[in-house]
Amino acid sequence: MKKISYRLIIFTLAFIFGVVFSIPSFTQSEGPKIKLGLDLQGGLYLLLGVKYDEAIKANLKTTAATIRYISQKKELYTDDIRVLKNGVKFTLLDKDDMKKMDEELKIFQGFQINKQTKKDEVVYSLNITPKEIQRTKIDAINIAVKTIRSRLNAFGLSEPSVTKQGKDKIVVELPGIKTKAEEDRAKRLISTAAHLELMQVDTAHNPTTNEEAAEYGDKILPEKGTTKTYIVKELPILDGSMITDARVAFNQNNQPVINFTLNSQGAKIFGDWTGKHVGDFLAIVIDNKVLSAPVIKERIGGGSGQITVSDVKEAHDLAIALRSGALPAPIVLLEKRSVGPSLGADSIKASLIALISGFVLVVIFMVWYYRTAGIVANMALVVNLFLIIAIMALFGATLTLPGMAGIVLTVGMAVDANVIINERIRELIREGKSIQKSIEGGYSNAMSAIIDANITTLIAAFALFAYGTGTIKGFAITMAIGILASMLTAILGTHGIWEFLENRMKLTPKSFGMKG
Repeated sequence: MKKISYRLIIFTLAFIFGVVFSIPSFTQSEGPKIKLGLDLQGGLYLLLGVKYDEAIKANLKTTAATIRYISQKKELYTDDIRVLKNGVKFTLLDKDDMKKMDEELKIFQGFQINKQTKKDEVVYSLNITPKEIQRTKIDAINIAVKTIRSRLNAFGLSEPSVTKQGKDKIVVELPGIKTKAEEDRAKRLISTAAHLELMQVDTAHNPTTNEEAAEYGDKILPEKGTTKTYIVKELPILDGSMITDARVAFNQNNQPVINFTLNSQGAKIFGDWTGKHVGDFLAIVIDNKVLSAPVIKERIGGGSGQITVSDVKEAHDLAIALRSGALPAPIVLLEKRSVGPSLGADSIKASLIALISGFVLVVIFMVWYYRTAGIVANMALVVNLFLIIAIMALFGATLTLPGMAGIVLTVGMAVDANVIINERIRELIREGKSIQKSIEGGYSNAMSAIIDANITTLIAAFALFAYGTGTIKGFAITMAIGILASMLTAILGTHGIWEFLENRMKLTPKSFGMKG
């Protein structure tokens, strides 16, 4: 009697693997589980766009602020630093410092630098290049995806999905959103730019319009919740990109506050500025609205600060937004769809009926038509289903309605390989070959056809995944996993079972559904 073949050992291990890692998904116990998609669980679907012009403007503003900081640190005297439509312009007051300034400006790789000498001054123009504009757009959407995902995870939602669609859109799926209040809070958290800026209040000028303020390098900002306005310097002292942490606390008056911490660069800039501007007012600005404008009484070191907020829930949401980082550009809501839990339950019920009925019909047909060979094929089919669920659970895949359709399709495709193999075995038996040689020959002869068919289907699945939207991706994933699993179970696994049965029972043509 021959030893158990390696094929059967691999098949058995695949079966154990599939069962063990499928259990959490079936019982909802601890362990890796398949996530239910929006169409199965119900929730909120949002299609978002990004205002790239604002991202480019923010890039230019950061560049101007950096030039101002470098000038102060290196004692290079500059004046009239302005943000233009496609660049930054400033004047170097001492022509003798031109070489030093040229050296410092080398850090700005995405700009074309032009100079114009006027008497003792040098006028610099940094024009943003098309390549830098494209890079800024790509970074804007990538950062937006990362930031929104981070916020929603901190928000405590169940398995939020944030993915990029095409080159300029973001799809957000929020399973489990049931009430209007939850929906409004999630949308507010997503769309809030949370762009923190610390800006100097200009008390020397009193312009009445933004056009007039621009002449002094200022802009007029409203105070949040009031009709009061502040005149602030257009270039911020520092912004939220330098924040490393933000937490909610309460001050001595039991008011909610946000304590924020700056990175080393931000702490240095903040400490230097507050040391030189004791007695000046510092405006704390979020999304172009002034929250407060305290007076600087002494140098503030340590790289930390505090923002007073009126509402506790607002404080928690704002702290989440500041911790996750500011959105590089405003978000625009392009499409919104709500999926009710009842629709999700109906979808699950209909999909399960389709899956179970399809599976049962295939099993009955295989046993009726192929007898013992059908039972062997059905064993491979069961293992194949367990493997699909286990692999999807391990990778944290999301099961959608199209994904369930992919599993239903895989049920039919999984036995396809065994149908081809069994027919090849039947042909060899009719030619008078022995059962053992017919089995070996059947697998050998069918292999090229099976591999060709599966490879072409895999290519189609990869194409669907690469270029399809979220629901199409779900279908492609389940189909690809099902094909790969069927290659293991339907070819390697069933071959191992036949090798085991050959030496333990008498196989006849009837074992393959043949007469005689």
